[in-house]
Amino acid sequence: MTKKLFISGICILLMIALSACSNENKEVQKHAFKMDTIMNIKAYGPKAEKAIDAAFLRIDEIEQMASASIETSDVSKINLAAGKDAVKVHPEVLEMIKTAVTYSDLSNGAFDITVGPLIKLWGIGTESERVPSDSEIKETLPLIGYKNISINETDNTIKLLKEGMSIDLGGIAKGYAADETAKILKEYGVKSAVISLGGSSVYTLGEKADKSLWAVAVQHPRKAEDNKYACVIRMPEQALSTSGDYERYFMKDGKRYHHILDPFTGYPADAGVMSDTIIISKDTPNCNMLADILTKVTFVSGTRKGFQIIDSLPGVECLAITTDNKIYKSSGWKDEVENISPDFKVQN
Repeated sequence: MTKKLFISGICILLMIALSACSNENKEVQKHAFKMDTIMNIKAYGPKAEKAIDAAFLRIDEIEQMASASIETSDVSKINLAAGKDAVKVHPEVLEMIKTAVTYSDLSNGAFDITVGPLIKLWGIGTESERVPSDSEIKETLPLIGYKNISINETDNTIKLLKEGMSIDLGGIAKGYAADETAKILKEYGVKSAVISLGGSSVYTLGEKADKSLWAVAVQHPRKAEDNKYACVIRMPEQALSTSGDYERYFMKDGKRYHHILDPFTGYPADAGVMSDTIIISKDTPNCNMLADILTKVTFVSGTRKGFQIIDSLPGVECLAITTDNKIYKSSGWKDEVENISPDFKVQN
């Protein structure tokens, strides 16, 4: 069995060229390990350093509330009380769970935060990762189902209706953190920045000094270790999120088992997608959180069903790389795509 785990800066490379010719364009860049990944924020302006420090503190707060691996978090308390009690949570956690349920409905369950028991069963990315038996998966599947999440907005409480259920906000919390980071940078007067939370959640704030578009390189899903890229996307201020089967996986008997689990089958999603990138307009509320969610929707649903959902949402675009080495773009895709790897063929 071999294991691969790629984090921060490997999935997506940001290529930025800004001049620091004045205090207004003073560049500050800081890295930190948070939410089990390396985060990078690069900002420009006289208060950029204070802004980044404040943003990292806010990310710490979100992690303490939303991490399933921190015993004192709201999520851990919800999971511990599954089938028994409702748990009072922070408004931020309620917002994430409420949004998750909304998009679970929209995707007919392709996105589902109640996959916690399956995540534990597979253990992908941990020392205990393994391929569970069919019987173990069948026994676990009845615990999966977002409709068994009870949300009481009046009391700010969450209850899981079945004992043994558990939620995991790993597919949404980084996007929420990116939204909060963008707000904080703007409060400090930062007009130009790149927020990269683990490489897979990116927000390009404002514009470059030379007024050109930001350039984001999307990782080659089969040559990640060689820092190869599938293509380069040119974009204005937007939220971008990428999910791929190369980010966290292990190999057994020549088969790849990755961390994006299908709530219907209990196995790693197998809809013909190797990676997909969602871009959402800056004018869309919670754009980073929604981008984080929608990458999983397309990955689990496949391009046909996934793009039907994407195309129904204003300001949302998707680029998907499929297992037959093709690149598909949703009908609303407007951003420039350059430097496409010869390994892939672009399809209409």
